[in-house]
Amino acid sequence: MPEEQSSAGFKVVDRRPFSQDGTRRPDVPTEPDKEEQGRSGARAASSTSTSPPTAAPSLEPLADEEEASGEFESLVSFLGTNAMYQLGQLPGPSGERLPADLAGARQMISLLEVLQRKTKGNLTRAEAKLLDDVLYELRLAFVEVQKRGTSKGR
Repeated sequence: MPEEQSSAGFKVVDRRPFSQDGTRRPDVPTEPDKEEQGRSGARAASSTSTSPPTAAPSLEPLADEEEASGEFESLVSFLGTNAMYQLGQLPGPSGERLPADLAGARQMISLLEVLQRKTKGNLTRAEAKLLDDVLYELRLAFVEVQKRGTSKGR
């Protein structure tokens, strides 16, 4: 049943295009309505024609995009900081230097490299630069710690 009236006074509309058996429901329109277009950030045409809008979309990021950008930066920072801890470059929680764990650091760096490959072309310039810079610094620190470990072993 696609539409039901609730006792609370609001209407519940099932907008799923397919039924439980996987066939397309005939009562669901194939194109989203203007309310859905407005929610997705698309501009509704000013006239009643069905032609697409001619104005360029706004270049200002949506609140969701800003939030996602902040979350992405937090993720990169989290992984980068963990790698620096594992490289012994940052003090531990009680202030002491931790011994280097090259295998753990390499894994964190690899995770950031995977993130870079999988998000290529989908990041803002600032996000891509942040990821590039963090990876660059981590790779340099990894080689430096690795060289120190090799020279101590001699």
